[in-house]
Amino acid sequence: MDALTRQTSLPSLLAVFAHPDDESLAAGGVLARHAESGARTGVVTATWGEGTRRAGELAEALRILGAGEPRLLGYADARVPESAPGRARFCDAPLDEVVGRLVAQSREFRPDIVVTHDAYGNLSGHPDHVRAHRVTVLAVEAAGWARLHPGAGTPWRVGALYLATHPDSAARALGHVLVRPGRDLFSVPDERIDVAVDVRPWVRRKLDAVMAHRSEVERGALPGRLAALPEELRARLMSTEWYTRHGSSAYETVSFCSCTG
Repeated sequence: MDALTRQTSLPSLLAVFAHPDDESLAAGGVLARHAESGARTGVVTATWGEGTRRAGELAEALRILGAGEPRLLGYADARVPESAPGRARFCDAPLDEVVGRLVAQSREFRPDIVVTHDAYGNLSGHPDHVRAHRVTVLAVEAAGWARLHPGAGTPWRVGALYLATHPDSAARALGHVLVRPGRDLFSVPDERIDVAVDVRPWVRRKLDAVMAHRSEVERGALPGRLAALPEELRARLMSTEWYTRHGSSAYETVSFCSCTG
């Protein structure tokens, strides 16, 4: 066990995801783990506006995970215009605008670690997931440079950036449950995985957070498909989270955890 995991609390963690429910599905175990240790833990969500049903569901999910209040950017979901009436779709919003808003979030929260989608946009390849990956990578870099987005707060250098992903072996085993039939699966070779986190001690909290997204359960999206499974199988499917580390030569001041394997 490394020095960080011997500490009373784990490093502070800020997650950036595209939609309400992404945080619980992709990183709910890690978020709960960090929060339980006493670490500052937060989530930025790119789409859906305040006052919408899904924003309320997100607030409940974050309460369950211990990840603070929602940090909503308020853009529209690429496939659901009513998610943020009058706002640009997240995938269409000006790049510099979105990066600047994420820089402000990073400089305000001052995380040791940032977590986001991988470059494929996780298993589904959703365009909003891909966009969240790209703008987060840019924002993590820009946050440490004083002359970039000078109005967004005091520069802050993030210690490490991790990308939530799935290895090929897990995609083969789980893909038929996690992605709708007939859709392509996006995963990475198993040897590309840097950290596999066993989140069994927190899987009940993770699943409760997933189920808090009731509208997604009701419409038969991934939370709904999970809800239809036997509890034991549901827990087994959600008991491991996989991450690759981005740009380790640039971000090497903090370790994620020692739960590899």
